Formats: sequence, structure tokens, C-alpha cells
Amino acid sequence: MEALYLLIPLSVILVALALWIFFGAAESGQFEDLEGPGMRILVDDDRVGGSD
Repeated sequence: MEALYLLIPLSVILVALALWIFFGAAESGQFEDLEGPGMRILVDDDRVGGSD
């Protein structure tokens, strides 16, 4: 029973931290373009020598 006095506040802090990280990432725009990187792989690039 004494372990619950430690585990419950610890889990609440952990959930709050996870939500803070998620909403911070959402505010910074990391989830804006979910299809772009996947489509860029499919585009045929015939250039030889790099990204000129």
C-alpha cells in the first residue's frame, strides 16, 4: 500500500511530461506534413553526382 503513495504521483508526473512533449512537438510543426517525406522517396531522381 505504501508503494502507491510513490507510484501514483510518479505516474501523474510521467503522463504530464509525455503530454507536454507531445503538445510541444505539435506546436513546433513536426506533424504538419506527414505524406511529403514518403512521397519524396518515390520520386525518380535521375541526377548523377548529388544534390546540385
